[in-house]
Amino acid sequence: MAEYKYKEITEKIIGSAMRVHAYLGNGFQELIYQRALEIEFAESGLHFAREFSMPIYYKGLKIGERRVDFFVEGKIMVELKAIIQLEKVHLAQAKNYLEAYNIQVGLLINFGSISLELKKTGKFKIQTTAN
Repeated sequence: MAEYKYKEITEKIIGSAMRVHAYLGNGFQELIYQRALEIEFAESGLHFAREFSMPIYYKGLKIGERRVDFFVEGKIMVELKAIIQLEKVHLAQAKNYLEAYNIQVGLLINFGSISLELKKTGKFKIQTTAN
């Protein structure tokens, strides 16, 4: 397995997502996976904020807010989807959030496909896996 920033935390997040997907399978709304993942994170001892609100600035002026599904350990952004297949636009959106908030690591997790779909993204590396 490749080395990457916050590896231990990221592995706990991925393990939690795998347990949720193994238990629930695909076909539920994103909110159901979000609630189940919240339980798994707590049981794994991860510190997190769900529906974490982050401001959006344009030329130094606040123009709105964006909520990320989870902000874990104050370091990792986790975005969830429950769709048949992730598209490039979803990854681009996640990468934009990392840049906008100066976050170095993000996970995009899709519970909607038969196999759990995961994209790890950061300022310098993107890895894709399906489990």
